[in-house]
Amino acid sequence: MPCLNEAETVEVCVTKALACMRENGIDGEVVIADNGSTDGSQQLARDAGARVVHIDQKGYGNALIGGIRAARGKYVIMGDADDSYDFTNLMPFVEELRKGGELVMGNRFKGGIAPGAMPPLHRYLGNPVLSFVGRLFFPSAIGDFHCGLRGFRRDSILKLGLQTGGMEFASEMVVKATLQGLDVREVPTTLSPDGRSRPPHLRSWRDGWRHLRFLLLYSPRWLFFIPGLALMIFGLVVGTALTFGPVYIGQLAFDVDTLVGASAMVVIGFQAVLFALFTKVYAAEEGFLPESPRIRKLIDIVTLERGLIIGGLLAVAGLVGLVASLAHWGGRGFGELIPAESLRLVVPSATAFIMSFQTIFASLFISILGIRRSRETPVDIAASAAEEAAEAVNKQPTL
Repeated sequence: MPCLNEAETVEVCVTKALACMRENGIDGEVVIADNGSTDGSQQLARDAGARVVHIDQKGYGNALIGGIRAARGKYVIMGDADDSYDFTNLMPFVEELRKGGELVMGNRFKGGIAPGAMPPLHRYLGNPVLSFVGRLFFPSAIGDFHCGLRGFRRDSILKLGLQTGGMEFASEMVVKATLQGLDVREVPTTLSPDGRSRPPHLRSWRDGWRHLRFLLLYSPRWLFFIPGLALMIFGLVVGTALTFGPVYIGQLAFDVDTLVGASAMVVIGFQAVLFALFTKVYAAEEGFLPESPRIRKLIDIVTLERGLIIGGLLAVAGLVGLVASLAHWGGRGFGELIPAESLRLVVPSATAFIMSFQTIFASLFISILGIRRSRETPVDIAASAAEEAAEAVNKQPTL
């Protein structure tokens, strides 16, 4: 249980959890991950039978990961120390873990939310929307992404390398567990009004944004690729139509001004698609995201040389367009031009030039990202240590 000034409720939470374990014959402990309480929560928890570990780094996520590392059991169940979760009914989590689950989430919407237990903003907007976004962005069927009561195999969660220190830790655990292919399950649980007289630590808009930001940053497809592809396709369709003349929709006339806007859409959309590719390659190389077979196949197909060729062809197309625009200007004696005519040549040509250099630079950058660094494995480290030990023994003077 993470704890920050929970003197009003921590004792009853510890008592309930210990009673549940005794009644069901579970050999376990209650760990209080104290995040700097100043109201005597630590001693109250010890008196109730808990083991208290001190976590210096502030934040909900830091407290939890510190407590998880300090835990001694095979399975860990985490829950807030505000008496809002039912610590007397933990067996559904334990049973699913014993059946092979690696992360077992509670679902408050299925189990029941008591009146006053969750603010309407969280119940009808925040949690449903963020949980929907999580299911949309990632292949997860979890209905309550932010339930604070959940159980998991300690070793499986520690392998995920969880890093966020704030409230978004809850989303990070679900997202990384899903991406890494862990067995994620869900059981109904209840939520009651917390027993504190002070306001909760959660800040609705700030922490909601932090959850949404995390979901976006871990999904380059939805952050960059899909919006960029849609913008690029729309710009290409509109730009192609306007290249051959004005387009009329009723009394509205779309001409070269719209052509310039369509060109900008194509360039921005193409850049967003490239950013999605950059992010996926970098995240896979650094271990933030699992390697995507489709991205790896695409990189194998679109090599540096092929990227340079495609970029060169786009540059040639742009150059041909610019030569045609110069010929058009020459036909008018290099005098004043009619924008409605000249821009239909110049804008597509300039767009092709811009995309050619984007393609060339992207090919070079992806090639740099793809340079694999040599990493020492545990076997390498052990072998080096053995060699150093042998050298040290050989250097000792003989008697």
